[in-house]
Amino acid sequence: MDRLDAHALSRLPSGVARPRYPIDTLATGIVHLGIGAFHRAHQAIYTDDAIANAGGNWGICGVSLRSPDVRDRLVPQDCLYTAVEKSPAGVRRRVVGSVREVLFQETQYADIRRRLAARETQVVSLTVTEKGYCHEPATGRLDMGHLQIVRDLAQPDSARTVPGLLAAALAERRRTHGRPLTVLCCDNLPQNGALVCGLVVAFASQHDAALADWIGREVAFPSTMIDRIVPATTAADIAENDAALGFADAAPVVHEPFAQWVIEDRFTGDRPAWDAVGALLVDDVDPYESMKLRLLNASHSAFAYLGFLAGFEFIYEVAARPSFVAWMRRFMADEVSPALVPPHGINLAVYQDELVRRFANPALPHRTRQVAMDGSQKLPQRILATVRDNLAANRPVELAALAVAGWMRYVHGEDEQGRPIDVADPLAPQFAALAARHRRDPAGFANALLALRAIFDEDLGNEPRFAAPVTRWLSELFAHGAAQTVARATAQPRRPSNS
Repeated sequence: MDRLDAHALSRLPSGVARPRYPIDTLATGIVHLGIGAFHRAHQAIYTDDAIANAGGNWGICGVSLRSPDVRDRLVPQDCLYTAVEKSPAGVRRRVVGSVREVLFQETQYADIRRRLAARETQVVSLTVTEKGYCHEPATGRLDMGHLQIVRDLAQPDSARTVPGLLAAALAERRRTHGRPLTVLCCDNLPQNGALVCGLVVAFASQHDAALADWIGREVAFPSTMIDRIVPATTAADIAENDAALGFADAAPVVHEPFAQWVIEDRFTGDRPAWDAVGALLVDDVDPYESMKLRLLNASHSAFAYLGFLAGFEFIYEVAARPSFVAWMRRFMADEVSPALVPPHGINLAVYQDELVRRFANPALPHRTRQVAMDGSQKLPQRILATVRDNLAANRPVELAALAVAGWMRYVHGEDEQGRPIDVADPLAPQFAALAARHRRDPAGFANALLALRAIFDEDLGNEPRFAAPVTRWLSELFAHGAAQTVARATAQPRRPSNS
């Protein structure tokens, strides 16, 4: 079978959409760090639509930071790939043309630096996951003890971490032509623009106070909120897509129909016409961000940990269990929503109903194990922020405590049948050591995890109103299993929110 590439576009089946602009003359205006499936199923599609709608040299140079795999899949096919939308209503396919180049950091570092420093580059966007920022999740500060940060501070001109790479590129721009740019974080972090600004400024200040001041004053770091469910692409997805296209595509992405992108309207220089194709440009992203992190992402994480323990491979299987859906609805209504200020024009009850439907989409087999990755980096913003607000207002935290206990039971490293769990997390070695020290001692394991200040700051780690229910739920998970514990939790009477 021939490979998908620019020559194949005119020969695709009529039902497959393709770029509505000449890709061969599209110049690069965006560098994207972390070109995984989510970026290609979200921001790259918005950019593809924006170019078709309003033009502009907004081709994307994608940068792979950890593996050459995406580059090696995309480059032989002129960086084209298929975005496959799946829902119970059917399947829609489109070939996306906005990505024009893909580079791998380990072997093409100099090329990446040139792209970042080029006058033509006006936006640097990022989807590097929470752990990619080398920060302390509990505080939001740059982790000066992080081994890679220590290495980059010693060799700033060859920095590889995100804060170090951005600081070095901005230093080069300031030195060579003086043009700043916009750094657009699209990861699930609270106030992600301000957070990334703080990390880059903190890194730069270790060597050059004037550079740090220039970055803080001249470079725009808008906050964003992004939303679309994008499961990992499987071999079956690739084979099915090849058959539909009649061409071999080594890099398709699969996604749900729903997509949302909210961007703080604060840019240095020009930007694509994202707002003309569905993105929402606003003055304040915080209400959207809090709503999504605390309702969608928190529920997703809880389903991942508790659902995996209950024996479910996919999120949609968890969402088909009445007891888990009852838990999710009560968690969102009783514990999360009272702590939120909804964005203008959004009905939280309708939003919650939509989340339940999206999780239950059987056309998207999103693995619980995939969602469960890197929990130490996700808990503070997804669940612990709600816990803090509720404790301050004397509202219940029972169901949030069960979600946290589910995470603890998962990182203990052994499932309910005694089989090992491959815990993918930057703190996995610490979890394994603590689990070995506290075998058959749920209370001791809970206390040991609550003492990890990288996750639980002292206000929560030493708070009995939180520690007690977490420890109790963890003991129940070990004694009765996740399915029975979730059912017991939803059978309990509701606690009045002002008690």
